[in-house]
Order: sequence, then structure tokens, then C-alpha cells
Amino acid sequence: MKTLERNTDLGLLILRLSVGISMLLHGIAKLSHGAGMIEQMVEGAGLPSFIAYGVYVGEIIAPLFIIFGYGTRVAAAIFVFNMLVAVSLAHSGDIFSLNETGGWILELQGLYIFGALALVFTGGGKYALSKKHIWD
Repeated sequence: MKTLERNTDLGLLILRLSVGISMLLHGIAKLSHGAGMIEQMVEGAGLPSFIAYGVYVGEIIAPLFIIFGYGTRVAAAIFVFNMLVAVSLAHSGDIFSLNETGGWILELQGLYIFGALALVFTGGGKYALSKKHIWD
């Protein structure tokens, strides 16, 4: 076996783990602090407060599915939707802004969105729990 032989499935596993674990840590932090701050943002946008609990779906449940590779494409789509809502609620004024060193202010959110979007199109790869299902 060549050292630098292409291994797309290993790359997808690394992408799933990095996106999933990183967001799961954010979700766990939100779970431990409660949904109060998120409810205030949601209500401030004129939406019903129960929508704030969707954060737990997008930041805990979907990342777990992504990490384990079960229903990866659907979980990643939910994750992307969650991130787009989060950006629109909390960071809409920063979409076209750069930080003092010239980087995009929303680069972390962008990495989450585009990493998960890649998983929407690729699925979880062969190192995933689900194989050849309609949802993956």
C-alpha cells in the first residue's frame, strides 16, 4: 500500500468527526446553560420561543448522527439549516465583515456550514454505520 494513496472514506470520516465533535461541544455547552439566551434571540426576531429548542436538534442530535455516520446526509442538512438560522439570528450584521487581520468574521460558522454541506452531497463514506439507505 502506498503511503499517500487516496482514501476518500478516511477523509470523510475525518470530516464527520471534526464537524460533528466540534459542534457537539457547542451543543453540550448550550444544554448545560439552558435555552434562555437562545429563546431571547428567537423571540427578539418575532418567532415563537419553542423554536429555540431546535438548537438541541441541530447542535446535539444531528452532530451525533454525523459522528456515527448514521443518516449522515439528512443530519448534515439539518445541521446546515441550524447554522443558517444561527447566523441569521445572531450574526447577520457580520456576513460581509472582516476581522482586524483580514479574516472573515464568520469563518468558524462558514467552516461548519460548508463542511456539513460537503457531507450532504457525499454521505458518510464506508466508515459509517449506515450504508446504502435512502436517507444516506
